Parts: sequence; structure tokens; C-alpha cells
Amino acid sequence: MSNATSASPAPPRRSKLVIGVLASCGIAVSLMQTLVVPLLPEFPRLLDTTRANAAWLVTATLVAGAVCAPVLGRLGDMYGKRRMLLVALATMSLGSALGAVSDEFIAVLVGRVLQGAAIGVVPLGISIMRDELPEDRVGSGIALMSATLGIGGAVGLPVTGLVAENLNWHWLFAGATVFGIGEILLVRLVVPESSLRSGGRFDFVGALGLSAALTCLLLAISKGNDWGWTSGLVLGLLAAAAALFVLWGYYELRVAAPLVDLRVSARPTVLLTNIASVLVGLAMFAGFMVGAQIMQAPEGTGYGFGMSLVVTGLVLLPIGGAMGVFSPVSAQISRRRGPRTTLILGGAVLTLGNLAGSLLHDPLPLVVFNLTVVAIGGALSYGALPTLIMQAVPPTETAAANSLNSLARSIGTSSCSAIVVALTTGSVVQISGVNYPSLFAYSWVFTVAGGAALLAAVIAAATPTARRYVPVTAQVATAIGRSR
Repeated sequence: MSNATSASPAPPRRSKLVIGVLASCGIAVSLMQTLVVPLLPEFPRLLDTTRANAAWLVTATLVAGAVCAPVLGRLGDMYGKRRMLLVALATMSLGSALGAVSDEFIAVLVGRVLQGAAIGVVPLGISIMRDELPEDRVGSGIALMSATLGIGGAVGLPVTGLVAENLNWHWLFAGATVFGIGEILLVRLVVPESSLRSGGRFDFVGALGLSAALTCLLLAISKGNDWGWTSGLVLGLLAAAAALFVLWGYYELRVAAPLVDLRVSARPTVLLTNIASVLVGLAMFAGFMVGAQIMQAPEGTGYGFGMSLVVTGLVLLPIGGAMGVFSPVSAQISRRRGPRTTLILGGAVLTLGNLAGSLLHDPLPLVVFNLTVVAIGGALSYGALPTLIMQAVPPTETAAANSLNSLARSIGTSSCSAIVVALTTGSVVQISGVNYPSLFAYSWVFTVAGGAALLAAVIAAATPTARRYVPVTAQVATAIGRSR
């Protein structure tokens, strides 16, 4: 139960400012996910480490984000969403500063873990919008905040590529530090603290159990190709994850104040939306992962365009722009037709974009157009997902519920990464003594992504129409009134 009533909605001008600041925070933390991608081939030399160790600079960020997002969400529901938002941004800034001043692999790895822990900013921002914005601003604000996960990744590639090619790599982390500190100041000046609190005690056992289970699962998914999918380590991690999830669920159903209310999460609308989120994350991320590779591959591969990293980023900028433009469109469709309709439409657009990408590989404008269609489908879908979730959960659990939904999308993107690596290393062509993924491999990447998007649209169609959450006590009161 909330221990305070919600504050009055912010006035229109203030609302735009709040949305802008929170969206910029979302872009900041999503940038952290792709910050080191252009430098991965160079990090073994720069940090005096192995290629396998360098890959952990991405894997560790992914795992940290998945583990910390639901924890930050629950703490936000209990102690204040703005407060936890500031904690997450401070953690990101600290990790960035650590990477900016160190040449040691372990120190940079710790910095990347701290950067990844801040991904909870996105679900926290969504929940603040629900609590504080006027009714007519909530939908567009939430859609934009949700889309920042894709916008940041798309915009980040040309920015990080430009810095990586022209400046010392430490400037990437130094810039992220300044960006993070600036966001902290803006949040303190502009964003109000939500007065909705769930209260209660924090479920430390549940947090540890979920963290352990997610770590085992995501390590197995992200490192399966390196360690071997049939290796004892990967199979052991998957078995451990399954056992830990069962034990964690058993405990969460019996504790008075659980980290995640599984009874709420098991409602058809919430459960099916989270399943669809996994598939949407997979379907959208495929284009992000392989688009840059296709642009940079030599023309001799039969599909590549031989572009530099910076030019590639500039060519792919329409992806980020499309997500920014279509996130308010997602909100408008949801307001008029309902978020379920928006999710079905988004899944259909994702399907078309990915299947077109599997068949049409030339000329360049057509390839960019297909990737942009995928981004549009992602924007429509990402904007609808949190709205579906929030209409089915109590206001005091919005941050935790959105964090769980964000986690579902993270599982989808990490699964996409494993699928892409498996397919692109399983079929290669050799150009000037260098192995590149074959055209057949990329066609299958887009085919799998299109299939996932189609399944997400089908699940969305089967999802019960979400209505605003009505507490059980209110339902009982209504029933008593009718009986009289």
C-alpha cells in the first residue's frame, strides 16, 4: 500500500522538461551498452589482455544491468524512484571515471560493471512519468523513454566510432563521466520525487537469489559460443539457473514483501507481455548487431559495402532518428486503439523489416531502408510494452514491474547476441585471408529475427485487453455496492 498520495501532475511546460531530462538519462545509460563495441578488437592490445577477456567488457555490462534493474526497481518503489535514479546515475559516472583514468584490465572491467548497473534508469524513469505527468503526457513520455534503449545504441555507434578513430580511448569514458554528472544535476533540478511508496522491508534473500539465477543464465547465453554449448560449464550454468529460478520462485511466493510479486507477474497480461518483450528484444537487436558489420564488410563478400566505422555510423543514423520520431506515434496509437494494438502493429512491422532484410541485400539505400523499418517496428513495440505492464499492476509496483519487463528485453537482446554469433561463425567466406560471415548467415539472422517478431505479434493478439489496475479492495467495494 502506498504511504502517501501522489503529487499533483506537473504543468505542461514542466512536463516537457521532465520528459526531456528523463529521456536524456535513458539515452545516457543505453550509450553505455555500446560504448566499447568499436574498440573490442583493440582492447587486447590496449589493456594487455586476451581477446576472450576483452569480450567480458560487454558481457559484464549486460549481466550487471540484468541483475541490478529489478533490484533498483524494487528499491525505487520502496524508498523513492528519483532517489534510486540518482544512485544509478552516480554509479554510472563512477564507473566511467574509473575507465577514464585506468589502463588496467580489471579496473576497466569494474568500471564497465558499474556502468551496466545503471540500466535501471529506464524503468525508473517510466515509473516517475506515470506518477508525475498529466494524463495526456504519460503515453508519449513513456514511449519515448522506452525507445531510448534503441536510440542510444543507434546514436552511440557513430559517436564512439569517431572518438575511437581520432582520440585516445580514455576520452570515451571521460565523456561518459561528464555526461553522467550533467544528468545528475538536471535530475536534481527538474525531476520531482514521486510520493508513491510501497514501504516494507527489502527482500535481500530474493535479490540474491534472482541475481544468482540471472548471472548463471546470462553467462551461459552470452558465452555459449566461446565455451561450447555442450560443454560442462555451459550446461552446468543452465542447470544451476533453472534450479535457482525454481527455488527463488518458491521463496518469493511465501515471503511477506517479495522482491517481485509473482502473483501479479503471473497475470495473463503481464506474463504474455513479458514473453513478447523477450521476442521483441531479439527481433529489434538483430539489425543493430549486424547492420554495422554489413556496412563495413568488403564488397567481395557479396553483400558488404566496405565502409569505415565513422561512415557506417553516419549511414545508420536514420535508425536512431526513426525510433525518436515514431515513439510518439506509438503513444498516439496506444491512446486511440490501445497498447495491445500498437504491439501487434509493431510486431508486424518488425516482421516485414527483418524478412525484407533476409531477402534484399542491395543497393545500399534499400538495405538502410529495411533496417530503418526494423527500428520503426521496435519503436512502436517498445512504446507499447510498459503501458501494457502498468495498466495491469498497482501503482506502488510500477518500478519493479517495469524493471522485470526491462529484464525480459535484456534476455531477448542477449539471446539475439548468441544467435547472431552462432550463425555468423557457422558459415563464412574468406576474403584476402580473412574470414567474414557469409550472405547465407546474415539471411538466416534476419529470418530468425523475423520469426521472433511474428511470434511476438501473435502473442500480443492473444494477450487480454489491459485495463487500469483496480485494487482488490476497490473491486470488493464495487461488488458490495452493486449487491445493495
